[in-house]
Amino acid sequence: MTQPKIWKIGGEKEIILDRTVIMGILNVTPDSFSDGGRYSRTESAVARAYEMSAQGADIIDVGGQSTRPGHTPVSPDEEWSRIEPVLRTLCSDRKLIISVDTYYPDVALRAMEFGAHIINDVTGFRNPLMRKYAALHKVGCVIMHDVPLDEGDDVCAKLTEFFRTRTAECISNGIEREYLCLDPGVGFGKSYEQNLAIASHFSRICFEKYPMLAAASRKRVIGMSCGNPPADQRVSGTIAYHTACLLGGADMIRVHDIPEAVQAARVTDAITNFI
Repeated sequence: MTQPKIWKIGGEKEIILDRTVIMGILNVTPDSFSDGGRYSRTESAVARAYEMSAQGADIIDVGGQSTRPGHTPVSPDEEWSRIEPVLRTLCSDRKLIISVDTYYPDVALRAMEFGAHIINDVTGFRNPLMRKYAALHKVGCVIMHDVPLDEGDDVCAKLTEFFRTRTAECISNGIEREYLCLDPGVGFGKSYEQNLAIASHFSRICFEKYPMLAAASRKRVIGMSCGNPPADQRVSGTIAYHTACLLGGADMIRVHDIPEAVQAARVTDAITNFI
């Protein structure tokens, strides 16, 4: 029997990837594309984190600014002011695994000092300072592909090339390979067709047995495939996309809708284990 992958994260924890891991999205923002403002108050954000955990989320991914197309970036200080009171509570609970969605090294450093286990960087740890801090604190690192693709590009080849280069850079900066996880970056610099290609050919994107994250929850590729319903009505479409990725070798999915994702993941796990 093939040994499952193991992803090391902060606090000397590790995640055994013997089943689909669910990363729950917690947007502590006023302007997220799908739930902006809903969890911008500390009390509601903390309550939502515990609700997701009870529903089966393995990881809580806390974000302090939107990265939707056309978003207006906020400063590192503003981002930190949004997430700091939430992290203060969640990171003190040893039962939770906390990820922070940021591309600012200073925000990541503060989060790691609070006890965050994972840094989810939509710029793929491009910044050497981000790599330095992650290596120092030994946290899990989600490297997302964010380099715009040209029409006609071989999506799988481009992503594999990116992952090969960026993982090498991270390792050369002191991050141990066991702490790295890869995300193909659905919706970031890619056309509708290229986003579909990721799900259709996910097995070609899987690189050197690194943990792989699929993160398409409620995104534009889902809406465009099914008549563009409002973002919060794209649950079934999200499940379909993520299931294709799981059958292609994804280990984790990042989602808004936890109960539905957990149920679909467990059925997919049962099918793949049976095969």
